[in-house]
Amino acid sequence: MSWLQRALENIWYNNGRGKWLLLPLTFLYCAIHSFQRWKLTRKRSKPPLAIIIVGNISIGGTGKTPVVIHLARLLAKAGYKPGIITRGYGGKATQWPQDVNAESNAVDVGDEPVLMARHTHLPIAAGSDRCVDIQLLRSKYNCDVIISDDGLQHYPLHRDIEIVLIDSERQLGNGWCIPAGPLRENPQRLKSVDFVLLNNGSHKEIKSNPAFIQQHQLQSVFSMYLSGKSIYSLASQKEKQSLDDLQGKVVHAVTGIGNPQRFYQTLENAGIKLIKHSFPDHHRFIAEELVFNDKKIIIMTEKDAVKCQQFSLNNIWYLPIEARLEKGFDELLLDKLGTCMK
Repeated sequence: MSWLQRALENIWYNNGRGKWLLLPLTFLYCAIHSFQRWKLTRKRSKPPLAIIIVGNISIGGTGKTPVVIHLARLLAKAGYKPGIITRGYGGKATQWPQDVNAESNAVDVGDEPVLMARHTHLPIAAGSDRCVDIQLLRSKYNCDVIISDDGLQHYPLHRDIEIVLIDSERQLGNGWCIPAGPLRENPQRLKSVDFVLLNNGSHKEIKSNPAFIQQHQLQSVFSMYLSGKSIYSLASQKEKQSLDDLQGKVVHAVTGIGNPQRFYQTLENAGIKLIKHSFPDHHRFIAEELVFNDKKIIIMTEKDAVKCQQFSLNNIWYLPIEARLEKGFDELLLDKLGTCMK
């Protein structure tokens, strides 16, 4: 983490000094953002399928990818033909959109699309133009429902259902938009979305936050957490060991994600002692960064692991996680989707 990022996060989440110096830029950002939203939403056209947006109003990771995977499996099981569209951030392909599958190269299409393809085996299109992504999935796979990984602020894109994720610990920070705060949109935006998911991270329980819900007058709020029980060998993909078996041991924890604290907390909750190595979100690892000259194993996120499979290192393990959502959410979502498709 750079000194600038540390300084900003101190302002955003710890009420650090400097917010007032950034407020003029925040007011300018809000004015431009409001105009852009007004202009772009006027040009929306509804495609002949349903679109579900999974996004957030804050900067940083909130657990969208596991939720997208959960939704894709849910819809496929319910008899729909879902497809996923995603930005493909960090991908180096020269032509977009990319038709992603489980064998795609993360260097070309980005880490998140490959991860979702391996867990869902459903059609996935990666590219910055979400409308073009949808056209690819419609024409090639005849999808009837599209799940957009992120895209809440992609205003030209029509949406039938909006789902916003919020980190239950960080919440909305100091409540200001960037750069004085961590928000991409005004907190009032939460009143217009269909569902709010409060991500409790690695805490293995479904717990609500009545004070936060009442403060922002939210409707249709559900809690969730991220579950990870075993790590898998990057070299073999099949060899695994339980986190419980690592209790008391010291490992290298390597991350290249937006909010690594949830990952670290999952391992620490299992009684594992960590030597932490935090890299920027979507970091492109090189083998030398994963050599620590000791015999301790390395544990990384599954999203990072898809970028490191080419390395001939036998001591790298990764932790798959799944989203566990509060009872009742799946049923309400399917009911709302059924109404949208009539």
